[in-house]
Amino acid sequence: MTALVEVSNLTRHYVLGRAWPWHAPRVLKAVDGVSLEVRSGETLGVVGESGSGKSTLAGLILGLVHPSSGEVHFDGQPVVGRGVATWQRLRRDIQLVFQDPLGALNPRIRIGSQIEEPLIIHGIGASGERRRKTVEMLDAVGLKRSLADRYPHELSGGQRQRVVLARALIVEPRLIVCDEPVSALDVSVQAQIINLLGKLKSRLGLTMVFISHDLRIVRHVSDRVAVMYLGRIIEIGERHRIFEAPQHPYTQALIAAVPQRRPRGARARVRLEGEPPSPISLPTGCRFRPRCSRATSICAEREPELAGDLVAAVACHHPGSAGAAP
Repeated sequence: MTALVEVSNLTRHYVLGRAWPWHAPRVLKAVDGVSLEVRSGETLGVVGESGSGKSTLAGLILGLVHPSSGEVHFDGQPVVGRGVATWQRLRRDIQLVFQDPLGALNPRIRIGSQIEEPLIIHGIGASGERRRKTVEMLDAVGLKRSLADRYPHELSGGQRQRVVLARALIVEPRLIVCDEPVSALDVSVQAQIINLLGKLKSRLGLTMVFISHDLRIVRHVSDRVAVMYLGRIIEIGERHRIFEAPQHPYTQALIAAVPQRRPRGARARVRLEGEPPSPISLPTGCRFRPRCSRATSICAEREPELAGDLVAAVACHHPGSAGAAP
């Protein structure tokens, strides 16, 4: 399986003001040395606490945020530095599904026109063909055709999210980036949207980056999972390896916190103590060290590198099962 997206040593640092005139400028490290691949046809789930850098990474992949260093390649071509024509093609090939569907839609334009709009922007088809494709997309996302004449405020949250999906998919993209696409919806509606995403992915042969803080949803939709902490990927691998045999204590704590409907025996409890350090003032060595029960002197001296393969890789000096001694 070939890589559709390749991210190499990617950073995005924001230089902030000085705390005092005689101090050095403060630097917020939103994304700090990320390398990964998204293979064609797969869904890569990205999880982590708020402030871990998930949404910034999404913006970098989309080309909406320029990196401080490193590169993002889509289908072998750099995302940043393209000409106008190739940039427009990239905008068609990569689409974003927003977290807030109401905020993503124009309240003054009817639903049908908003779904058709990307076709007009990219010069796809004559007016009759565009209307036909709009009707087909309404059917594909499970919306009645009569809703084309409605305005966003007349639809439910789940219906609006389906409209946002239709807008993203009507130009037949190769990659969609979903940034917390169901976090604002009720649980029952979340399930409907997630199942719809799965069906559309299989039917259209999509590649997907799915960003969420909800590990239950990520486990349901993903082929591989990347766990982020303070701007870095600290564990990445195939879904079953991440959820059944996590190696990093942070990953273990996240998974231990997920409620189980039908527990399969006793599960080791790994608790996160305290709050994440500020991304402006990171600890020396391993950035997870202040919250880790396994931390030793080497953790304070040297930051661990992500080591492993596509099946499983972890950035930890003392990887192992929950409760393992360093």
